[in-house]
Amino acid sequence: MGKVYLTGAGPGDIELLTIKALRVVQEADVIIYDRLANPDILKEAKDGCEFIYVGKEDGRHTLPQDQINEVIYNSALKHDVVVRLKGGDPLVFGRGGEEGKYLYERGIEFEFIPGITSAVSVPAYAGIPVTHRGVAVSFRVVTGHETPNKETSQVDWESLGSDETIVFLMGLHNLKNIAKNLIRVGREASTPCAVISRGTTKEQKTVVGTLEDIYMKVKEEKLPTPALIVVGKVVRLRNELAWFGEDSNP
Repeated sequence: MGKVYLTGAGPGDIELLTIKALRVVQEADVIIYDRLANPDILKEAKDGCEFIYVGKEDGRHTLPQDQINEVIYNSALKHDVVVRLKGGDPLVFGRGGEEGKYLYERGIEFEFIPGITSAVSVPAYAGIPVTHRGVAVSFRVVTGHETPNKETSQVDWESLGSDETIVFLMGLHNLKNIAKNLIRVGREASTPCAVISRGTTKEQKTVVGTLEDIYMKVKEEKLPTPALIVVGKVVRLRNELAWFGEDSNP
């Protein structure tokens, strides 16, 4: 049986791929990749490497997760080096833990290769540090995929009223409810907010507003996914720290 590398592909910019991730991509017999992994990474694979796409998009999944687990397992029965390539980091809302557990239960050797998470890197490319002395001493990463107003929500919304930076991943379609819920639990309607689409790539676009108006601004701009949401005073630092592409300083 082969070994599976549950590998982070980083946030989009291929130069943010780690050296270790590049090495296993070059050694791979098969690469099982998702929608958010930069496709140019596949060009680094050796001749004869098999590529299996298992991408997920809101409402449109190539395969459900249980079948993806089976694809990874079956690939390990046939190949020596299997790379499961996932956008960002495999353990930050990447379901890498589930895939590792599935392999463990079936006696398949695996290894996690962390990737640069979009939760920190995408705001950085938009000139927004998630922490900054005198502005924010902590930050929280929250799934934005879960509908905020459902009765069984696992997000502790009441605890999000404090003055820390919050980064929501996969929350574009829930932006309106996210903003309303944050105001409900105590965040000022004037709290700065940014939505960054396709961060770290040449298609990056950032919309800045407040919790009160960010939904309408994003709606007008028709931002595409993937996108993340940054909430907090650190967003104001973008005026001085924006450096990349779309709005870099002179």
